[in-house]
Amino acid sequence: MRMLDEAGAGLPLWSRGNSANFLPTRRVGLVTDQGAANLPSASEQPVVLVIDDDQSMREALGRLLRSVGLRAEMYGSAQSFLAADLPTVPTCLVLDIRMPGQSGLDLQAELVREDIRIPIIFITGHGDVPMSVKALKAGAVDFLTKPFRDQDLLDAVVAALDRACRQRDEEKRLSGLRACFEALTPREKEIMTHVVDGLMNKQIAHELGVTEITVKIHRGNMMRKMGAKSLPDLVRMAGLLALARR
Repeated sequence: MRMLDEAGAGLPLWSRGNSANFLPTRRVGLVTDQGAANLPSASEQPVVLVIDDDQSMREALGRLLRSVGLRAEMYGSAQSFLAADLPTVPTCLVLDIRMPGQSGLDLQAELVREDIRIPIIFITGHGDVPMSVKALKAGAVDFLTKPFRDQDLLDAVVAALDRACRQRDEEKRLSGLRACFEALTPREKEIMTHVVDGLMNKQIAHELGVTEITVKIHRGNMMRKMGAKSLPDLVRMAGLLALARR
């Protein structure tokens, strides 16, 4: 997996030049060429999970990933991966396509069914166009054919971990929105639904059989609790919460 050139025989390509070009220190906390240890604690570091039935490939990938400051966990089969607890930090999978038992594509399909959102990089020595299209359509970040360059794998891992970080940010925001929504009274929830459906205060009052001033009071409380500064802001929140009736 090491690529040589005249300027640095014996050194892998990812170890020369400006690694900051492909190692996002702000988001995934890796070490730059300048040696700045920008690492979070071990419990917060992103994790790359490698699933490959070839032990030598697992070991080579583990060395590569750890050499740039990444945590890596190795699995020899899809079954052993499924039996383990998933990390709570941003995670991606480097996944072999063809393995004894459950294949990489089968594992991807199972994760999709279970709504487990882990960015996947497929690696294979037996890939073809239909297989790669199927994997990418199902959400894979990349599809690499063995043998591949260290740089190509690291680029794919960076992209996958960046996606994982963004997914985690979105999940945190959604969790906060749900907490705000659950703090609303039943009447405030009802009014919020009508508001994002486009009804005016007078129309909402008629729908609920209350006065317009009552609607205004509940609407103001609802907007404050949700942290919505405007109607478009509230509509975006409702979209994330899937509250709109239309």
